[in-house]
Amino acid sequence: MTVLPFPSFLDDVKEKGLKRAVFEGVNEVTERVTAGMNLQDIREALRGEAPSRKPNPRLTPHADGFWLHMRPSYFNREVTGLYPTFRLGWLSTYFVFFETITGMFLMIYYTPSPEVAYENMLNILSNVPLGQFVRDLHRLGAEAMVLIVTLHMLRTFLTASYKRPRGFTWATGVVLLLATLFLSFSGYLLPWDQLALWAVTIGASMAEAVPPEIVGTNVNLLLRGGPEIGANGLLRFYLLHVLAVPALLFVFTGVHYYKVIIHGHSLPPKAENIGEDTAKRVPLDKRVYFIPDILTSEIMWIGVTTFILVVLCTWFYHAPLEAHADPQVTPLGTTAPWYFLWIQGALKLGDKTFWGVIFPGLVFTFLIFLPYIDTGVSRRFAHRRFMLTLGFLLMSATVVLSYMGLPEFGVATAAEQAVLHELTMSPAHNHMGKLLPVPYEQLPVGAYTTRQIEAGPEEAAAAVAAFNEELEATGLGATLLQELQQTHKLDIASLRFSTVPADAPELYKVLEFFEHELDAHEAELRNAVGMLVITQNQPNLKRIDALIMWNPVEEETADETLQNAAQTGEAEQPFRIFAQHIFIHADSNYFAAPGA
Repeated sequence: MTVLPFPSFLDDVKEKGLKRAVFEGVNEVTERVTAGMNLQDIREALRGEAPSRKPNPRLTPHADGFWLHMRPSYFNREVTGLYPTFRLGWLSTYFVFFETITGMFLMIYYTPSPEVAYENMLNILSNVPLGQFVRDLHRLGAEAMVLIVTLHMLRTFLTASYKRPRGFTWATGVVLLLATLFLSFSGYLLPWDQLALWAVTIGASMAEAVPPEIVGTNVNLLLRGGPEIGANGLLRFYLLHVLAVPALLFVFTGVHYYKVIIHGHSLPPKAENIGEDTAKRVPLDKRVYFIPDILTSEIMWIGVTTFILVVLCTWFYHAPLEAHADPQVTPLGTTAPWYFLWIQGALKLGDKTFWGVIFPGLVFTFLIFLPYIDTGVSRRFAHRRFMLTLGFLLMSATVVLSYMGLPEFGVATAAEQAVLHELTMSPAHNHMGKLLPVPYEQLPVGAYTTRQIEAGPEEAAAAVAAFNEELEATGLGATLLQELQQTHKLDIASLRFSTVPADAPELYKVLEFFEHELDAHEAELRNAVGMLVITQNQPNLKRIDALIMWNPVEEETADETLQNAAQTGEAEQPFRIFAQHIFIHADSNYFAAPGA
C-alpha cells in the first residue's frame, strides 16, 4: 500500500509492470497534450487508417486544444488541391512565425544605436555561429513574405473570394498586407548601412508630403526623430519592427483566421451555384479531415518551403550589407525596396503630394472597399469580365510604374560618374567597385591608361609611349597634373604613364573593364581615355585615382583636337576631365561576389 495520499507511478509499476505502466503514462500525457488523441489514435492517423474510437477523437483538438481551435476540423474536398488556394494563406502564416523566430535570434546580438548597430551586423556575419545564415534566412524570408501575401490577395481577387459574406475578411487581409509591407520596410534601417539609410530616407521623406503641411512636417519628424535620421529614428524604427507592427500583425492574423473559420474556405467559383455560398455546408462524402490529410499536407509545404530557403541561403543568396551609413554621401541609383518601386515610379510623374501620398492612399482605400464596390452575386470568371479587366490593368500599371521607379528610368546620370562609380563604389548588393578586390600587391605605384588596352598586347608599349608624347606636346599632361594636385590634393611631382606590369593581372583586368565601359558610353564620352594613378599615400596604404579625359566637341576628332591644342596653347579647352579616388590598405580583404 502506498505511503502517499494518491496513487504513484511506483504503484502502477508494482501492479501492472514497468512496460505497461510507462506506456499508459506516456499515453495519458499524449492525450492531454493533443486534447483528445492517444498514441493509438496518432498511429492510425499517420498510417491513414480510419479512427477506431467513436466519436472521432481527431475532432476534439479543434474544440478543446490550444493550437488547433483556429483551424476547421474538416475541409471541402474542392479546396484541398493546389487550386484554388495554392496554400498561399498557410504559407503567409508560416512566414509570420518564421520571421519571428529568426528575428529573435538576431535580436540577441543587436543594439539599436548608430554607434554600434553596424558593428553588430559585422559581428553577426563574422563571429556569431551561423549568424550570416540566420540573417540571410530572415532577410530572404521577409522578401518572400511580401511576395506570398501579395500573391494570396491576388488569388483571392481572381477567384472573387472577397464577395459577401467575406468583405470584412478581405479588409483584414488588406491590413495584413500593409503591416507586412511596413514590417519589411522598417527592417531596412536596422543594419545602419548606406542601403538602409537612403532607402528609408526616401520612404520617410514621403511622409513630409502628407497634407496639410503642418501634418506632413510633424509626421516626418515623428518618424525620423529629428531633422535627419539618427539615433532617435533608428530606435523608433526598431521598436516598430520588433514590437508595434508585429503586435498588429498577430492580432489581425487571429481576426483573419477567425473570420475564415466562421465563413469557411471559399469554394472554386464553378463549384457553387450563382449567388450561393455553400462553403460551410460540407457533405459527408466530400469531407477531408484536417487530421491527418490536411495537417500532413501543410507540414509538407512547410518542409519544402524551408528547404528552398535553406538551399538559396546556402549557395545562391546573401543579405546585402553596404558600407557604414553616411548621410553626407548620397550613392548613385538609390531606390526604395522593390515592393515600393511603383510609388517611386509614380513620383516621377509629377506632384509629390498627389503621387506619393494621395495616389497610394486611393489604391489601398479602393482595395479595402472592393467587396462593397463589386456587389455582383456571381463569382464565375465569365460574369466578371469588367473586374478582371480592371484587375489586369491595375497589375499592368503596377509593373510599368515599378519599371519607372528603377534608377535607369527618367534619371540622367552623367556617363563619367556612372563609369567611375563602377570602378570605385563601396560594397553593395553583393557587388562592389572593380578596384577594391584587386590584391594590394597587384597595385604597383605608377600611372596606367586604357590606351594600352586599345592597342593590344603587342603594341601596348608603343601606344603608351605615344600617349605620353601627345600629352607633353599639347600641354594636356601639365593640365592633368595640375588637376590632380589642386582639385584632388594628390601629392605627385610628375605624371608619366607606363604599361601594367606582368605580375599585376588583376589590375590589367580592371583596365580592360575600364576600356569596355568607355566604349559603351562612346556617345557621351567621345574619344575618351581612362587613366589609373596609383600612389603610396602612407605606409601600407595606397591611393588610386581613376580619371576620364574626353572630348565634348562632336565635330572634332581626337587627333584634330590635340593638334589644335598644340597650335593655340589652350590645353585646358579641348578636353574635359573627371576623377574619383579610393584608398586600399594592405590588410584589407575585399572579395568580389561570385559571377561578378
